[in-house]
Amino acid sequence: MKTYKDFPKPISIWQMLGPSFVILALGLGSGEVILWPYMAANYGLGIAWAAVLGITFQFFVNMEIERYALVKGESVFAGLVRIFKWAPGWFILSTFAGFAMPGMMAAAAKVFGVYLGWEDFKWIAIAGMLIIGLVLSFGKTIYEVIEKITQVVIVVAVPMLLVFVIILASAADWIELLKGLFGQGINWQWVPANIDWLVFLGAFAYAGAGGNLNLTQSIYIREKGYGMGKYAQKIGGLFVGALKEQKLKLSGEDFAINKENLAKYKTWWKRVNLEHAIVFWFIGAVGILLLMLLSYITVYGSSGNDQSINFVIGEAGAIKAMLSNFWGGVFMIVVAIMLWQTQMGVLDSTSRIMSENYALIKLGQDEKGKVNISRIYFAFLWLQIVVGIVMFALDFKEPKTLLVVGAVINAVAMFVHVGMVNWMNWKVLPKEVQAGLLRKIIIVAIFVFYGIFAAVTLGSKMI
Repeated sequence: MKTYKDFPKPISIWQMLGPSFVILALGLGSGEVILWPYMAANYGLGIAWAAVLGITFQFFVNMEIERYALVKGESVFAGLVRIFKWAPGWFILSTFAGFAMPGMMAAAAKVFGVYLGWEDFKWIAIAGMLIIGLVLSFGKTIYEVIEKITQVVIVVAVPMLLVFVIILASAADWIELLKGLFGQGINWQWVPANIDWLVFLGAFAYAGAGGNLNLTQSIYIREKGYGMGKYAQKIGGLFVGALKEQKLKLSGEDFAINKENLAKYKTWWKRVNLEHAIVFWFIGAVGILLLMLLSYITVYGSSGNDQSINFVIGEAGAIKAMLSNFWGGVFMIVVAIMLWQTQMGVLDSTSRIMSENYALIKLGQDEKGKVNISRIYFAFLWLQIVVGIVMFALDFKEPKTLLVVGAVINAVAMFVHVGMVNWMNWKVLPKEVQAGLLRKIIIVAIFVFYGIFAAVTLGSKMI
């Protein structure tokens, strides 16, 4: 006989804050800090529309991922394996392929190395990877550590960037940004003829989190206790939760479809939409546009912008010239910290994805079997850290190359998981809690767009 639990009472939006900060922070060091500003430095602000469209697409993608976890109290991976038996293997391989190259750490180390005057920044990158491993290993619960660090970084960094832009931008610069939101570039419309399509695809994929990272939203809201996730288990730190075998329950709970439970669900749904729109979409879009505008103000038209992440170094130099050496240094430190915390978030998210999918493979049909998810998590975490350290030690450390290659892989992964998750939602979730017709149309359009965009971009490089 099937058992049901009551749908939990809604909490306030203030109490909900957390998961959206985490998923937003995953994009800060790639699309927001590097790829979109890189494009603004080389092509101008006429592509600002694409950055906003990219993060808007991810808002709708994320909300369908949240919908499943909110209703079922389990990650989307636990649901997908019941429909697609090959899904765990795909998610492990595509996640590792997309994020094994530690591009954010390489970029953070290069910026910080220039600030310190150290030319060989690989040792900074290696130290940064080790610090991430230690920070995540010693927390009581991993989610709490990630949430606290990302909230502080975003709350401090975004206002500081706004101050820089307000001080440095002229009225003409703001007008250029406004024109860019409507596709008006400098002597071109929508997309410049000489654009690097691989970088453009990568930036579009990273306008937010990108790749399989979006799927961890279902894990984070389960960890936070959204909706039916209130009944789920949490992952403890290496020295808290990984020392003993535990009875793991990856499957969620069901609630009876009645008036009272549906009313609670609808309240939850309205509030999670609002929370995600404010934190992820609005703050994320503002962050991208501010960084693009700052890049345009300081280094657009300068030589060397297309080489590595030299435009970031150029931005710092311009800020020093316009304001002072102190503020140029502050900019470099803020950028390095943003990149470092993004790498930390990426390592956490990818380790969660791979560990949960490995556990699903190990458990097979026994969804309540005994397996130590914390130990598996830390095995994948430190495996990635070791791989990153080896790459740096062998001098594979060019930030832009690492980021673009990873981003293109992740753009393809997004096309796959958008289709899988939304097929599952339409097949599995009760009709009363499914997406409305308009959202279904939007999601289908996004799925088709990602597929065509990825195919055209990759095809243009193979011809």
